[in-house]
Amino acid sequence: MLKKSLESILSPEESEELISAFDQIGEIIIVRIPDSLLSKKKIIGEALLNDVKIVRSVFYQASAVEGDFRTRNLEIIAGEDNTETEYKEFGCKFIVDVENAFFSPRLSTERDRISNLIQEGEVMTNMFAGVGMFSIIAAKKKKCTVYSLDINPIASELCERNIKLNKLAGEVISINGDATQIINEQLIDKSDRTLMLLPERSDEFLESAIKTTKDGGVIHYYSHIHADKKSDAGKLSEEHYLQVSPIKSEILGSKIVRPVGPRYYQTVVDVKISK
Repeated sequence: MLKKSLESILSPEESEELISAFDQIGEIIIVRIPDSLLSKKKIIGEALLNDVKIVRSVFYQASAVEGDFRTRNLEIIAGEDNTETEYKEFGCKFIVDVENAFFSPRLSTERDRISNLIQEGEVMTNMFAGVGMFSIIAAKKKKCTVYSLDINPIASELCERNIKLNKLAGEVISINGDATQIINEQLIDKSDRTLMLLPERSDEFLESAIKTTKDGGVIHYYSHIHADKKSDAGKLSEEHYLQVSPIKSEILGSKIVRPVGPRYYQTVVDVKISK
């Protein structure tokens, strides 16, 4: 769609260079532009704003998601300079701030999978919850309790707003702060299920995930794995988990969540732990 919108503006060579995928989140588009085309970013932004009728803002992603708060720098290239929008998924409404709190539309399939795995009456700790999407979708479907943790105060505030926006079968409890500290102080052996959606730092927080998970509970362990063959990524992530885990674990399954680079994948391993 992006290349089609720009075919009258860019040469065939430039179109090939342009990254065709972009994220549309509610009324916002976020686009990644190669360095060679940055001089044309305003033209690209205006073309997208005109072509996608429901969009009010087009942003260029000027940095990767980084830091403890998992934020990124966005530069307005067309439309209204407002990074907050409403996003809908699986019957839920969310207010998201695409610059100041972690959110990815590319995890929708995984959010649906987790919400279907959760059982009625379960307690889940979502250690890195962002604006609360995994937590709220789960509690919308099931009568469960979800502790939704995030160190970013803006993310936690948005989670609180999103809880109020949705009619839930279960309960979501938003707590702002460091996941390790919150678990040590409030959530030891509380969880039937623990979600670790911080793939670049999962090893660092695995001990905390184990602490909050009951004997016989399940941990969803996300990681970034390099694999020459895509088909090997799941098995490699299982092997990595078993190498770093200090506790007896039964592998329930693994899968690729999404590609994150050339021969580089975000994976999840589902494990049942024994204490």
